[in-house]
Amino acid sequence: MRHKPRFRWAGLKRGYEKGGFQVKAFWLILWVLLTTFGPVAAIAKPIRLLALGTSLTQGYNLPPGTDFTAVLQTRLQKAGLDVVVVNAGVSGDTSADGLARLDWVLNEPFDAAIVEFGSNDALRGLEVAQTQVNLEAILAKLKGKGLAVMLAGMKAPRNLGPDYVAAFDRIYPTVAKRDGVLLYPFFLDGVAAILKLNQADGIHPNEAGTQIIVARMLPYVEKLIAQAKAKPLAPAMN
Repeated sequence: MRHKPRFRWAGLKRGYEKGGFQVKAFWLILWVLLTTFGPVAAIAKPIRLLALGTSLTQGYNLPPGTDFTAVLQTRLQKAGLDVVVVNAGVSGDTSADGLARLDWVLNEPFDAAIVEFGSNDALRGLEVAQTQVNLEAILAKLKGKGLAVMLAGMKAPRNLGPDYVAAFDRIYPTVAKRDGVLLYPFFLDGVAAILKLNQADGIHPNEAGTQIIVARMLPYVEKLIAQAKAKPLAPAMN
């Protein structure tokens, strides 16, 4: 005759009482963690930062790992920030080109964006008003996706005449203020026109120049990341 197994309540009780403090402490700690951080803590994701721009963002003619986005990601991670910087720089792009490809770029999820356009517009002497319209449209799309945004300013070559220079340089503070985004005044600050910090063309930063750009921009990017963290993280793609 087979006997039904009996649950040994007495043994279980003695085991619980023997280690009761540890068991209770475990549940107490678990409760504190869940109520303090919530279930999001268990699925925390890195901030995805889109770097959208021209060859200055792309890292024209620089060795792998030394371009703007790679150096920026390294510096952010050394600062203890879990950030992935995605390089969406394209050599030769104008602000119109950037706007034209933006929907395709945004097929991926992002939490924040740095926008760097205008250098090629100015080099080609394109109409200032149209550059401003393009930048405003780019910012509107990014903000419409819920991204925290920083606009990186640019300055026109001084040989284009005082009227063009003044109008072009005004674009960035005007647009940033109008759209309520962070402004980094000049992407090439500390590097422009300094021969030892640029490649032979005198336009594109070399490795040393890139390090300076990132170092000067870093506090602004950290503020951008803080804004992104205050927003819901981008949903994962299926």
